Amino acid sequence: MSSAVLNEQIQTRRWHRYDDAAAVEHAAMTTIMRAAEQAIKARAAFHIVLAGGTTPRRVYEALRHIQTDWSAWHVYFGDERCLPQDHPERNSRMAASAWLEHVSIPSAQVHIIPAEQGAEHAAASYAATLDKVMDFDLVLLGLGEDGHTASLFPGQDAGTAPDAPATFAVADAPKPPPQRVSLSARRLSAAHQVMFLVTGIGKAQAVKDWQSGQAIPAAQIKPECGVDIYIEAVLLA
Repeated sequence: MSSAVLNEQIQTRRWHRYDDAAAVEHAAMTTIMRAAEQAIKARAAFHIVLAGGTTPRRVYEALRHIQTDWSAWHVYFGDERCLPQDHPERNSRMAASAWLEHVSIPSAQVHIIPAEQGAEHAAASYAATLDKVMDFDLVLLGLGEDGHTASLFPGQDAGTAPDAPATFAVADAPKPPPQRVSLSARRLSAAHQVMFLVTGIGKAQAVKDWQSGQAIPAAQIKPECGVDIYIEAVLLA
């Protein structure tokens, strides 16, 4: 594995290049373990935001087996589809079946977006939940083929302004289901560490656009610490 670091004025990006998806997933799991250990040691709690998708699922499956103080973990979600709570395409359902149901994180510390109640209500409810949290310790994000991340899509307001709301009710997502809830770019950026997981050849154009400085949604996540992009080498020019 080799890493390349690229600092840019709009978004500080550190590109971590790996040979294949399995290597990306292993590195991500190791980073999550390290972040949890450091946060628990420093603040007696670890606040993590989860992403949906195939690569995160495999990372979550691996996390079942780590040694950690699960009672100190607090879990949040970057976005959610407005589907029934037990629907297999819900991010919360995927994370539960892959990982959360198999470890002893207290249920009150797994903060699910109540998207089954409708986008507007769920966004307001989750914003109130997030009011109780300062900066996240770690935010996990993916990258869509169109450059979207969480449920922040091209051509829509990503919520980068200092006074942007913490959450958005999405009514017209370009992929089904159209109704979703997403954390805003501002709120996702309020973190000690942000990590993108990028695998799959279908992401090649989005990565090229990102590298060239186009304002894709993923480029709107701008924490002070910068972002770490764990990526298959084949996707980098």
